[in-house]
Amino acid sequence: MTGRRSAALLVTSLTLAACTPARSIETGPGGTPAPSAAGAVRSPELARPQDVGMSAGGLARVDSIIEAAIADHATPGAAVAIGRRGKLVRLRGYGRLDYRPGFGAATDSTLYDLASLSKVIGTTTAAMLLVEAGTLDLDRTVASYLPELSGDVRKNAVTVRQLLLHTSGFPAFLPLYTEARGRERYLRRIDRIPFEYAPGTRTVYSDFNLILTALIVERLTGRTLDALLRDRVYGPLHMRDTGYNPLAPLAPIPADTDCTAPYRPDAPLLARIAPTEIDTIYRHRHIHGIVHDENACAIGGVSGHAGLFSSARDLAVFAQMMLNGGEYGGVRVLHARTIDGFTARQGPASTRGLGWDTPGDGVVPDGFSPRSFGHTGFTGTSIWVDPSRQLFVVLLTNRVNPTRDNQKIVPLRRAVAGAVLQAVVGDGPEKAVQK
Repeated sequence: MTGRRSAALLVTSLTLAACTPARSIETGPGGTPAPSAAGAVRSPELARPQDVGMSAGGLARVDSIIEAAIADHATPGAAVAIGRRGKLVRLRGYGRLDYRPGFGAATDSTLYDLASLSKVIGTTTAAMLLVEAGTLDLDRTVASYLPELSGDVRKNAVTVRQLLLHTSGFPAFLPLYTEARGRERYLRRIDRIPFEYAPGTRTVYSDFNLILTALIVERLTGRTLDALLRDRVYGPLHMRDTGYNPLAPLAPIPADTDCTAPYRPDAPLLARIAPTEIDTIYRHRHIHGIVHDENACAIGGVSGHAGLFSSARDLAVFAQMMLNGGEYGGVRVLHARTIDGFTARQGPASTRGLGWDTPGDGVVPDGFSPRSFGHTGFTGTSIWVDPSRQLFVVLLTNRVNPTRDNQKIVPLRRAVAGAVLQAVVGDGPEKAVQK
């Protein structure tokens, strides 16, 4: 049995208290510590590529690839964070926030709608905290935590682990935003969704799996997902750009109200947020400052599958924390055994870890190690972490601006990842670099 598979078996029995409590301090955009209260975001230090076993010429090729993609209208702009051996070798923006006049340049502090990266940077991280605390048992049934799920005998047997593995039986997607608003109505409506397959027999990536996982987290803690993550993860790590409903991070959206409630066209923070799609079906506007995903908006902007906004500089901190075995800047958020257990491929039937994905599905080119893990987001975002090389790659774009029909992000992601791998010149297994 491999070390990673052993680690996966340990996940359900961990009872360690994971995270240093957040201090009570002033908050800024995203609801996390403001610069005046907590200092600047503590991204890893910049280093010369040759000092961390990378080629400056290879990284210049990354720049060229992104700039060419922007010229080809793959996306209005992008932000990148690339780190190795505990240091950053790229942290910058490219292009602009929008094709329209009046929008500024994309930077490392531009706020991007992370879309499905919310599943791992948000919901899966919250689940890891509760597993470590002994509060969440992955092998208990979902119905034991959410007794409202009682409309189908098969639903009563689905476990939390099957939600995180995407083997629950739920279909990939349904436009529930056309008929429901708020958490409770969504839960009742999800209960009426017929299963597409017998639980445990297939892998079907479904937003409903992480929506339910987040509802379980909220039920167990008595707190909303955004508040829990703000106090237990983003605040302690000084990730001040990261949060849900960025235009109203500390004002809860009223029940049965969607994410448009806090929108104000004169909000100063809009100047830092990358717009997404022109919505002609639901909100009938160019989406800016509110979550792009329709179901996440109808739930209220804080959902298990989407809703999180962040920047390249913040995700550099998160990725390095994961590479460090759960610690960054003297703050321990998670334990290494938990990270290994959740990010390990859970079996031969699919590439899925618990919440996270692993290589092999064609999303990234060959070359990332079997220990690698990552995720992508519909709006044009991605994160990939390779512990064997002590390497991470964060690519944030708003490729859905102005339309989701633009699919040029697929070759762009592969090209960027491939160029980063080719820029690695000092290779081989390495120990985590504690920062």
